[in-house]
Amino acid sequence: MLTVFPDDTFIVSYQKSGNTWLRFLVANLMSSGSPVTFLEMEDRVPMIYDCSNWALRQKRRPRVIASHECFDPRYSRVVYIVRDPRDVAVSSYYHHLKLRDIPDGYPMESFVPRWLLETQYDSPRFGSWREHVLSWTETRGNNPGFLLVRYEDMKQNPQRELGRVGSFLGMDASTERLAQAIESSGPERMRELEKQQHELWLRTKGLRSDVPFVRKAEAGAWKSALSETSEQAIEADCGAVMQSFGFELTSTSGQIPKVKAAVKSAAAGLKTTAGALV
Repeated sequence: MLTVFPDDTFIVSYQKSGNTWLRFLVANLMSSGSPVTFLEMEDRVPMIYDCSNWALRQKRRPRVIASHECFDPRYSRVVYIVRDPRDVAVSSYYHHLKLRDIPDGYPMESFVPRWLLETQYDSPRFGSWREHVLSWTETRGNNPGFLLVRYEDMKQNPQRELGRVGSFLGMDASTERLAQAIESSGPERMRELEKQQHELWLRTKGLRSDVPFVRKAEAGAWKSALSETSEQAIEADCGAVMQSFGFELTSTSGQIPKVKAAVKSAAAGLKTTAGALV
């Protein structure tokens, strides 16, 4: 039911890949005054799931809108964020704790095979990480209306990456504006805002306040959060795509087929029970 205009630009990513952070950065780049709050960010760079189509149609054009959808041919201009799936899996685990989809103490090793299933917790239409990424990069990778941004590059050099995004959006991406937007969108400030607006922001209202939506916001946190088994399971499923984006694998080539078979076996058993805890 979404109305898409020809001059729309969509910020798209698989869930827990940095979408909210980039929305904050862009909203602050738009701002000429004080740093934006979660509520102001939602007004300037709205998520399609949190506004009615009527409300979105009232937004000033050209619109910048956020989405987690797989490839949609109506999206003619897209900023797509890709993040190491091992970090995405860890972030998703804590997100589902916040949503109360899984209980405290639920093993990460049990979560990862479920996360790798094509039918996810939140919505089957999002598919797996691998499917989602390929749905966009294989169809739009060489299109001038498509800008790929790696989360890890945003962390390493936010000024350069936000500058690319700002130029793509036709915004003032001067050094001063970029620096101000980055400072106003730091994880510490976002975590403090989350505490203040937890019951006001739609994304956190009514959810667990003891599990933050904005966590460490790190690249490579999976190294201390995932077991070797979980690392290998993700790499077995996503390895070829990961390497195409420059994500280094830890598994040896000989281990991958064995682990992939184990993941398929675990997934087959879980398909009958995947909804039990949701």
